[in-house]
Amino acid sequence: MNFFSYFNRIFHGHPSASKFFVISSLSSGGLIAHADSPSEGGKSIFELNQKVPQKKKVVVLGTGWAGTSFLKDLDISSYDVQVVSPRNYFAFTPLLPSVTCGTVEARSIVEPVRNIIKKRNGEINFWEAECLKIDQANRKIFCRSIIDENLAGNNEFSLQYDYLIIAIGAQVNTFNTSGVLEHCHFLKEVEDAQKIRRTVIDCFEKAVLPGLTEEERKTNLHFVVVGGGPTGIEFAAELHDFVHEDLVNIYPSVKDLVNITVIQSGDHILNSFDERISSFAERKFQRDGIQVLTGHRVVSVSDRLINMKNKTTGNDDSMPHGMVVWSTGVGTHPVVKDFMEQVGQGNRRVLATDEWLRVKGCENVYALGDCATVDQKKIMEDISEIFKAADKDNSGTLTIEEFQDVIEDVIIRYPQVELYLNSKHLFDVADLLRDTDGNDRLEVDIEGFKLALSHVDTQMKSLPATAQVAAQQGAYLSRCFNIWDKCKDNPEGPRKFRSGGRHEFRPFRYRHLGQFAPLGGEQAAAELPGDWVSMGHSTQWLWYSVYASKQVSWRTRFLVIGDWSRRYIFGRDSSRI
Repeated sequence: MNFFSYFNRIFHGHPSASKFFVISSLSSGGLIAHADSPSEGGKSIFELNQKVPQKKKVVVLGTGWAGTSFLKDLDISSYDVQVVSPRNYFAFTPLLPSVTCGTVEARSIVEPVRNIIKKRNGEINFWEAECLKIDQANRKIFCRSIIDENLAGNNEFSLQYDYLIIAIGAQVNTFNTSGVLEHCHFLKEVEDAQKIRRTVIDCFEKAVLPGLTEEERKTNLHFVVVGGGPTGIEFAAELHDFVHEDLVNIYPSVKDLVNITVIQSGDHILNSFDERISSFAERKFQRDGIQVLTGHRVVSVSDRLINMKNKTTGNDDSMPHGMVVWSTGVGTHPVVKDFMEQVGQGNRRVLATDEWLRVKGCENVYALGDCATVDQKKIMEDISEIFKAADKDNSGTLTIEEFQDVIEDVIIRYPQVELYLNSKHLFDVADLLRDTDGNDRLEVDIEGFKLALSHVDTQMKSLPATAQVAAQQGAYLSRCFNIWDKCKDNPEGPRKFRSGGRHEFRPFRYRHLGQFAPLGGEQAAAELPGDWVSMGHSTQWLWYSVYASKQVSWRTRFLVIGDWSRRYIFGRDSSRI
């Protein structure tokens, strides 16, 4: 007690000085600290006055392929992340055609968003709501909950953001065709697939009722698919298998009345694939009895008729139907269209971004997936600046060595250069500088340089609206956010030919990993990198393995494989639920 009394007299006897003492107990390892200061306002000199750096607010719109891929890979230790989406799950959309016929159950291809975000170190807030408007000027979004309005509380709210990630996908494009919205089914969401499944069963149940004429039965069992792309073709193949492997056994009286028709405005189905695959699919559909009408454009749809125009003859045709599935492409969501007006892109069909996925006209807004397109810069726009950067001695001519010093940055900044080299089977970039006769040149002037690269921009292509593109964009952008602070001091991107310096990041580069087209009957077609084409039963097993491996979680992976196994053993379920 005398010890503590001694120190107490010292401290209270000197009120004008700051006091500090530390008493350590060697036996217990404890530490006692005391600080006192008569500073103005009675505040301690050890009061924490350093503010914790506030995290940047990142708002993500959408939980599809792009948004989920971004969230899975994002290091949230530096960001306050909030997710807004009208659906609280991620759906493996390539398997939606399988859901329509019961090959795979709907819950097997969905993973709750909260299961995905809870795995992150930290906290990601998720709000089940739809975005109504983006206020770019004030960096704010306005949202409305889609949850039952009878529940207590307000359904509308707003969120501030420092960075906005638009990944809400696209909506069905009807091309303003009369009757499509009222009388057609779509295949964009899980709910769409479930609705198609119920309608297929309804058509069969109605067709077997007593009192119907044969024409009425045929009408009810005529299934029409508008659109000969991958989704439409896969659905037609799944439906054919469902009918001939399962439904004819339980509806034997109408098994000979079922018809499936595919209507395609182009000359071939699967025209985004290699023509060998397109021809193989057409021959297989012909063998299976699936009617393919190419060169036909749908002009209107009613509750019982679909009206078309033959593009070759100009004649108008019509046919009765029991169900129509519309699968002809995608369009822009109204909220994105409104945002495009704000940023000066009102005259475009799709929201445009630069090569870093940043919305053109916005420094803090990014757009991924089907809702946007990458507007790749043409090399001819910067050709003079590239020449000046390469011409180090300012001689007015460019040698092979000078060109090779900048070609790596050129290929990174303008990916169409590499595509052009591959298309012309050129193995060395120096081959670009050859003269018109194919002879090597030691140096070229600015006009010769422009001529050598004048056809490079012909290789520029828009990226397809596929899950593969969206997933790669999400992973790319999350990497950029993760290394942002590092790249501010040590940029990794190509040089800026106009302004000097270097870009912080490498631009986004899509790597095509191939695409599949299941054609029914345990056969599929695949277009793989390196101009490889595979078709037949073995390709179907490759499709099984790839799609199982691409599932977002082990839970969905086991569920999907279980559904495939169940279908082999017991067949597809025809219950209307």
